Amino acid sequence: MGTNDSGSEVEEEVGERFVPEINGCSSLIPVLSDSSSSNDRTWQRTIENVVKSVVSIHFAQTANFDSDPAVVSEATGFVVDSKLGIIMTNRHVVGVGPFWGYAVFDNHEECDVTPIYRDPVHDFGFLKFSPSAIKYMQIEPLKLRPDLAKVGCEIRVVGNDAGEKLSILSGFISRLDRNAPEYGGLTYNDFNTEYIQAAASASGGSSGSPVVDIDGNAVALQAGGSTESSTDFFLPVYRALRALKCIQNNEKIVRGTIQVQWLLRPFDECRRLGLRPDTESQMRKSFPNIIGLLVAEVVLPEGPSDGLIKEGDTLISINGINISTFITVDEILDDSVGKPVKLLLQRGGKDLSIEIEVGDLHKITPNRYLDVCGASFNDMSYQMARIYAIPVKGVFVNNASGSFFFDNSEKFGWILDSIDDNDTPDLDTFIEVMKKIPDESRVPVVFRHITDLHCPHVSSVLIDRHWHTTFRLAVRNDSTGLWDFQDLQEKPLPPVELKPQSAKIADIPTEITGCAHLSRSFVLIHTILPVPLDAFPEERKRGYGLIIDAQHGYVVVSRYIVPHDLLDVYITVAESIIVAGKVVFLHPTQNYAVVKYDPSLIIAPLETPKFSEIPLHIGDKCTFVGYNYNLRVVTQETKITDIASLNVPVSSMQPRYRGTNLESIQIDTSLASHCHSGVLADANGTIRALWLSFLGDRNSDTDNVYKMGLDITELNSIIKSFQNAVETPNLRIIEAEFYSLPITQARIRKVPDEWISKLEENADDIDRLQFLGVSRVTVPLPGHEKVSLLPGDIVLSIDDKPVSRTKDVDVMYNKEELNFKIVRKKQVMDIKVKTVSANLLNTSQLLIWSGALLQAPHHGVRQLMKNLPSSIYVTSRAEGSPARHYGIGSTNFITHANEIPTPDLNSFLEVIKKIPDNTYCKLRLVTYDNIPFAITLKTNYHYFPTTELKKNPETGKWIEHEYK
Repeated sequence: MGTNDSGSEVEEEVGERFVPEINGCSSLIPVLSDSSSSNDRTWQRTIENVVKSVVSIHFAQTANFDSDPAVVSEATGFVVDSKLGIIMTNRHVVGVGPFWGYAVFDNHEECDVTPIYRDPVHDFGFLKFSPSAIKYMQIEPLKLRPDLAKVGCEIRVVGNDAGEKLSILSGFISRLDRNAPEYGGLTYNDFNTEYIQAAASASGGSSGSPVVDIDGNAVALQAGGSTESSTDFFLPVYRALRALKCIQNNEKIVRGTIQVQWLLRPFDECRRLGLRPDTESQMRKSFPNIIGLLVAEVVLPEGPSDGLIKEGDTLISINGINISTFITVDEILDDSVGKPVKLLLQRGGKDLSIEIEVGDLHKITPNRYLDVCGASFNDMSYQMARIYAIPVKGVFVNNASGSFFFDNSEKFGWILDSIDDNDTPDLDTFIEVMKKIPDESRVPVVFRHITDLHCPHVSSVLIDRHWHTTFRLAVRNDSTGLWDFQDLQEKPLPPVELKPQSAKIADIPTEITGCAHLSRSFVLIHTILPVPLDAFPEERKRGYGLIIDAQHGYVVVSRYIVPHDLLDVYITVAESIIVAGKVVFLHPTQNYAVVKYDPSLIIAPLETPKFSEIPLHIGDKCTFVGYNYNLRVVTQETKITDIASLNVPVSSMQPRYRGTNLESIQIDTSLASHCHSGVLADANGTIRALWLSFLGDRNSDTDNVYKMGLDITELNSIIKSFQNAVETPNLRIIEAEFYSLPITQARIRKVPDEWISKLEENADDIDRLQFLGVSRVTVPLPGHEKVSLLPGDIVLSIDDKPVSRTKDVDVMYNKEELNFKIVRKKQVMDIKVKTVSANLLNTSQLLIWSGALLQAPHHGVRQLMKNLPSSIYVTSRAEGSPARHYGIGSTNFITHANEIPTPDLNSFLEVIKKIPDNTYCKLRLVTYDNIPFAITLKTNYHYFPTTELKKNPETGKWIEHEYK
């Protein structure tokens, strides 16, 4: 029901494919009719007047709510009251959730708009603007004349594409009695109204455009169209006219319902469903132009009609008034809220007279939502309940994220039945239950998806109230057009103190008895990433880690599982005990991290394995012990087939951490390709290498993950540091990437023969004859010198020791400066190369402003760029935010705010703290490709406050602060 960020239409297919028109009129083309020149001149004058009333609406729905996702888009509206400042458009534009936007008039003047009404069922709504804000043109409202829509009437659909180009769709009304188009499940659908169909000259168009006759009257509202034919669907504006009059008279807009969906069925079908011939004759005589009658399609359980009306019943009259159209039904029900109405139905050829009390449609249309634990919830709506024929009750999960991340593929459409063994029949009950659950608790939940209500899911969730601190209720305020936020609990209950627990660990079922006990050295690592730091999306990852010190509780694991330290990490032992962990070390290049847990909480025979001191070579035999996609252990004897220097392929569209300057190990079993984690071991259980997952480049929407081995001798010094309980290692690295250079290429590039001879003399100690070349040099950190190496340099020696493998560069880890002998442009030369502390490479500050997530360029960015425009890097943007709406892109750099240079986050923060809410500021930015541009952005602190996350350098804890 919306557009994506690029403006393309979002479509769903159900039978015919229908799309609501929501992205401007740029696809519409003016079409000349065959009418007389006089008629053409009349139309020209009409259009000249109409365009002064038509506006382009630029808007954002800022949060998921009910059937509407957070989205940034454009649409059309038109003025229906110039004194009060009322614009009419579609309901799916106004939306049912939080909204902000502005209108652009024909002369390009802008003004803010706020929602004042959206119909609970039909596809229309109203926005309000200040007429005094439009100073340079006379605004004339369009008159709503639904009575003038006739078959054969020539019409124009007048749209406005971003206030820049007028677009006109020409056509003739062909039907007045079409059932509302279906846009599919889990989205907004109009119902209980007839739609107008036009034989249009082109498909596509603009949501909210007026459908005008030759006199300039708005006879209908553009709402949708078929993608498979030149057909557009317009909403009759009878209910819209009534609602407008209520607003103009300062009266409450009352809408009635008996919770039944009706469909217009042809008389032949009505007869088969039980309509008597005499009744058909009478109705045809009373309404000679109708083709059929209204038939009950859906009767909602537990609604006022449940047990009284059945699907297939034909509606004859209400309160003695014969019914031929939806319009009459709406009129009667809207005037009868809280009162009984008498319906005459026919079922199986028999008259059935029943009395039903009319309910308030607004009371079953939610106007509030709950934010807690990173997820969002609202009461079940009539819209969703009607699609799936369920009662209008329950807690609807409109954004299953954070603690309530139920499924990787679906974050929308879940129903929460219970939590912590407490039923949650409504939102208020759910709120009270959540108040009593301590932070970091694991509690059972029962939930179903609305598309599969027969299958309840039972699982457990981790309550996160420390990263996702918000626990608030948002309530719609139609007076201000905003949603008012109410904090429901100042602080969560503190976590329950864990007590030691015991677990039995089974041996690995393998014939290699020396490896059977390795099960005592593996633990499952589960991480939850609450914020997309360093371009890693908000997600959850699982994989096994290897214990390197059971006494102190240290585990080594792939950085595919632990990419950074702004996350929660949990350790599971023997599928029995779960304890919290802490990230204590992130290797800057070799793709592993070390996490720590409290060993006193675990009573189990965990063991520190034996680590080999001898590097692996090609042809060595070993045992592969790995954990597959189902996290089940598998073993197989194998041998080393290759050891190669490499750098993991880059993800240039969204740079992020990757393994570099590695010597990867490959083995001859295909079993390893199905395992994300594991080890290579000798027959006696001695660890020879880690088997790790490496996050690499991105193909379309899929991440490429590489599985490789890392020789354990590369880690031994780090392992010993933790085992000896010394301070956390602070490695130093050279900010450059190296690659293997064959002898043939070395000769071509004039490496002296004496150095080739030296390499060949050591051939017994290496698996492949090669030199190292420099492939890429990293942009230095602020305040640091650029490394003196250049791409294309060939490394001969480091500190007078010949170099042939990337592991030879590891001498950098504990030295501030190294002496390199290189070949550069055919010349042998000596240079000094400085190293940088690896601790400086980890991100320690994050700023969220106007929905943009800003940070210093992380190491993955600096590795790929030639220079940095600034130290403010945009790593992500929130849906429905000003950042997304006004064109701040991921991978952009911000250089200035209001013409003030902002070289880093702190300087930027000082500038933006002085920018008032709901005002424009000017930003200068540079793209990832070093193309500068400028934008203006209007702040919206009500929905997108400024928040800073900063790591305490002493404790390592992240502290959140919101600026108001």
